Amino acid sequence: MELRFFDEPREFLRVTSDFLARQPVVSTVVATMAERIIRERTAGISWPVGVPCWFVAVLQDGDVLGAAMRTAPFGAYPLFLLPMPEDAARDLAHALLERNEQVCAANGALPAVQLFCDEVAARGGGLAKVARHTRLFELDRLIEPPPVEGRLRPAQPDEEALVMRWYEAFIVDADEQGGRPAGTSAHEAQGAGVVRRNMQEGRILVWEDISGEPVSLVGASQPAYGVSRVGPVYTPSNDRRRGFASAAVAEVSRRILAQGVRACLFTDQANPTSNKIYQRLGYRAVVDMAEMVVSPNDAAPMRL
Repeated sequence: MELRFFDEPREFLRVTSDFLARQPVVSTVVATMAERIIRERTAGISWPVGVPCWFVAVLQDGDVLGAAMRTAPFGAYPLFLLPMPEDAARDLAHALLERNEQVCAANGALPAVQLFCDEVAARGGGLAKVARHTRLFELDRLIEPPPVEGRLRPAQPDEEALVMRWYEAFIVDADEQGGRPAGTSAHEAQGAGVVRRNMQEGRILVWEDISGEPVSLVGASQPAYGVSRVGPVYTPSNDRRRGFASAAVAEVSRRILAQGVRACLFTDQANPTSNKIYQRLGYRAVVDMAEMVVSPNDAAPMRL
């Protein structure tokens, strides 16, 4: 097997397009990120200084058998791995160590991400641990939730501060609800520039109640290979258990389907409430994933 690295996402997509298209739901994170970087570079938006930005394809006899990327601008710059052969996951760990890249975290499909982190830990004398178990769902058939008064609309420019506060609160609540130490999910954070561009593109929406007050937030990614990813989903604590989040997710999912696009989303396996909500709307599990950290044996796991 060959590991072929790419600094240019356009060239990466040229090589891996058929592979990504065969499993567009599983590949959603890598595909949307590659296309987003292409759009931003075309628009003259620079990549953050010091943040890794590369993609890798696993090839054998010209066929693409897997892929990964390192583009996360947060924490320990975790990799994201798609499914790949076991030997390829281990070979990737060796390749990064030979490139003198420090690897302290990785996310992605199981078992590839587990094998990769175990190999990094074994080579470096460290310990690989799961920080969070996630699950990828795809909408099978939308099941309408009970009606809720209000409507879903794009977040407005003057609501940017509110949206950022809700993003930050979402991270805090995700750890609390999942029983994890505060800050474990810090990788969910989005920079103000990314949030602003998503708002400008109409990809961050709010559910407003009958009085016109925003009470819940939902996002949706730019479609890539015919798939759009729903999230984040957040409702402040004083407005929960009133059906706002279900109504918002159902409506944005309906709009995605109306475009002829498939809808998917990630859930935290430690939060049974959200998992049940999405399944009641018709989302069905596709694959289990994990967010992992690699740390020295005598140290606490590093944050993603």
